[in-house]
Order: sequence, then structure tokens, then C-alpha cells
Amino acid sequence: KENLVNVTGVKSVAIKQIEQTTSYLVSARQQFTQAKSVYQQIQKLRGYSSEAFESIPAVLNHSLVQSLKTAELDAARRISELREHYGEKHPKIIAKKAELNTARYNTAKQIALVIDGITKEYEVAKANVKALEQSLKTNKNKIKELNRKEYQLKVLQRDVDVNRQLYDLFLTRFKETNASQDIQKLQSTVGRVIENALIATVPYKPKKKRIVAISLVLGFLLSTLLAFLLEYLDNTLKDSEDVEQKLGLPLLGSLSKLKVGKKDKFKPQWMFLKESKSQFAEAVRTIRTGIMLTGIDTPQKVLVVTSSVPGEGKTTLAISQALALGQMDKTLLIEADMRRPSIAKSFGLNSKAPGLSELVAGTRQFEECIRHLGEGDEGGIDVIVSGTVPPNPLELLASKRFKEILGQLVKNYRYIVIDSAPTMPVSDASVLAKYASEVVYVVKANATPHQIVREGLKRLRQVNVSVNGIILNQLPTRSSSRYHYSKYAYYKNYYGGSGNYGYTTQS
Repeated sequence: KENLVNVTGVKSVAIKQIEQTTSYLVSARQQFTQAKSVYQQIQKLRGYSSEAFESIPAVLNHSLVQSLKTAELDAARRISELREHYGEKHPKIIAKKAELNTARYNTAKQIALVIDGITKEYEVAKANVKALEQSLKTNKNKIKELNRKEYQLKVLQRDVDVNRQLYDLFLTRFKETNASQDIQKLQSTVGRVIENALIATVPYKPKKKRIVAISLVLGFLLSTLLAFLLEYLDNTLKDSEDVEQKLGLPLLGSLSKLKVGKKDKFKPQWMFLKESKSQFAEAVRTIRTGIMLTGIDTPQKVLVVTSSVPGEGKTTLAISQALALGQMDKTLLIEADMRRPSIAKSFGLNSKAPGLSELVAGTRQFEECIRHLGEGDEGGIDVIVSGTVPPNPLELLASKRFKEILGQLVKNYRYIVIDSAPTMPVSDASVLAKYASEVVYVVKANATPHQIVREGLKRLRQVNVSVNGIILNQLPTRSSSRYHYSKYAYYKNYYGGSGNYGYTTQS
């Protein structure tokens, strides 16, 4: 199976082959080194005349080259002797010059042949070394394989010896037993039945009732511990108590999480107008009332809406609040989140339409950038979209030009709602908050860690901007089915127009 007849013999033959190949390889490497040295000398002189190669000993010592060089020297010596008696145009001198040129040509031709021979010797020596190295590597691998097979053979041989000993032992015992039986001729039985075994009516193991009881107790304990652990590790904000305890700020209002699919008729931005009696719309009105009451003496309200990170619903709240304030007085919505604008798309406007960036840059006028949306009781408002996304939004918002534009807009509008970028990624909100009479901070419930919210509020305080309350957004439906006012709450169906309403004490 393993193509082995005698491991020791095969191994000794392989070792001899390795020794012989190693000896040949040493000799071949010496020849290759010599040939490589001469070859490198020739390569350095490539492009020179044949006389340059005469400086190489291997070329100069060649017998034919030496004989041709001798003939060349003899011809040159004869020309020198004839010049003592004749002029350069004498026929004898001309003949000797022709003979000298022929000798030089033959010498150059022979040198070229010698160089070709040296190059071939170098290539042959190189190939010979490579072949011997490959042969040596093959023989070494063969030795390794023989050692592995020899080890396996010893393991198998050891198993054979052990099994043979066991076989001999069992065979001896078997013979001894047969012999004793023949001699003694047992006449009595080896054993007899004294009493029949009784079959139990109840299984001894496993005790299923005990296992079920223990499993229920352990499951209850583990689930309780897991619930407490998850509650302890949860660092998000879930209700007003979390907001007050972890942030030290009151809850200005909360919005429930809307189930909006791709095929839904209304988007969240239009929910306030299209479903004016819904829980969401009433929550927006409640937030509007809270914002108005926080600064009732302020003649103009500049409201900046921001959050800690993207995706917390600040733009939806800004649009809804602008629509709610628009039902009371003249209102303007400014999209100052020029890094990720979305208001233009929400209202179905052209994303390339001129807006705040063009207005601050001075390339467009007010009437070109302000658009009126909605009429009558539906909450008509004016909107300034972000416009073309600039490379430096923060510089535009911090410019003197923006301050002047905001001053002019304050004179024309009772309420101005500014949708700002989040506080953590960029500093746009810190710049806009300086111009605001009220800052609304939106936090996504059960999502944003309170440490991130506190860091965002800290950044606003560093620029002397205070936040009076928090908006808790996207509360789960079960948590937001009731609106909390102190210790009382009333249900969503009260606003649905069904007439079935009632009050309940908060547990």
C-alpha cells in the first residue's frame, strides 16, 4: 500500500542520494560562481569594441585568440619595418595593412565566439545548479516522507505486538478453562433463582415534577435578573422622570411614534394638518402652548429646533411647530440644516430652488427665496429652504450678513422657526442659538443615550444658551397612548371625535 519493501534500505539509498547530490551541488555552485564572474565582466563591457574584451583573462587566454593576436602583432611589426624603407602608398605596405586588417577581423570574430561560449557556459552552470537544488529538495522531502511512514510503521508494529500478547493470554486462559472443565465435570448448576424481581409502579428516575418546579423557579429568577440587568444597562431616556433625573430639565412635551409605511397617504411632516384631531396633532399643540408660556413677555419668538444626533425627528417637529404657530400668527420656517436639507423635498419643492445660502451670499432677493405654503385655517406659513448646499455652512450662519437678514425677518414675522443641524456633529446649532429667544431640544426616546444629550446641552451652555425644556420624540405607542398632565391623563379617543371619553388617575 505504501510502496515500501524495506524502510531501512530505502532510507539508506535516499541518504546516499542526498550526499551525492550535495557533493555535485557544491561543485556545480563553484563552476557557476566562476562562470558568473566572467559573465558579469562581459556584461559590463557590452557595447564596447572587441579590443575591450581582451582585458578579460578568460578571453585573452583562449588558444585561438592568442594565436590570432600573435598573427596580428606580426603583421603590425612587418608594417613597421617596411615603413623604414617605403612610403605609405607602397604596394608592400598596402598589402601588409590588408593582412593586418584581416588578422584584426579574425581576432574580433573569434573573441565574439569565445564570448558566446562563455555565456552558454554560464547558462548551463545556472541550469545545472537549479536542477541539483530541485533534486536535493525532492530527496529531502522523500526522507521526510520515509520518516513519517517509519513512525507509522512503528506504531502499527507496537499495536500488533500488544494484540499478539493479548491473544496469547486469552488463548492460554481458554485452554486452561477447557482442561479444568474436562477434569472436574461439573454436575451442579452455577446459579439458581431464589425470588422473582418486582416491577415498580412509579419510576424512580427522573422525577419530572421536581424538575419542572425547579425549572420554573430558576426561569423566573433568571428572567427577573435579566430584566433588572437590562434596565440597569439602559442609558436612554424613556419618560419625563428620566428626563428630569438624568438631564435636570423639565419635559416640554412628547410625541408618539408614528407608523408610516412607504405606501401611506400622508408623511409625518403633514400629519398635523391632515389629521388635525389625532394624538400627534394634539401633542404638537401642547408643545406649542408650552413654548409660548415659557416666554410670554417676548414680543417676537425666534425658535431654534435642534437635537444631539441626526435621525431624532427635529425636522418633523420644526415643520409641525411652524404649521401650528402659523394657525395663530404670521410664521416663517427657515431650513438652516444646510448639510442635510430635507424640508424642500418634504413640501414637494425643487431641491435646487434658491434659498438661505443664496440669500446670505447676496445672489438672490427675499421675494425670490421666500415661498408661501397653505392657506386659511390649515396654517399658512412662509418657508425659506436651504438652497444650494454650500461648502462652508458654518461661516454663512456666523456671518454678519445672516444676522442682518434675520433682523429684517424678525420685523416682518411674529414667529420664526429655524431647523438647525444637530449639536454633536457640527457647531451650527451653537451659532444659531445665540439669535434664538427659545431653543427646543429634541431627544429620540429609547434610542439616544443620555450622556450624548448632556454633552449636546453642555455645548449650548458654553455659548451662554440655556434650554428650558426637552421634547421626547418617537415614544412607543403603549407609552404615549395617554397625555400626562401632572397626575391625570386623558385618552386618545377623546380627540378622535367619537364622544366616548373619560378621565383616569395616573397609577
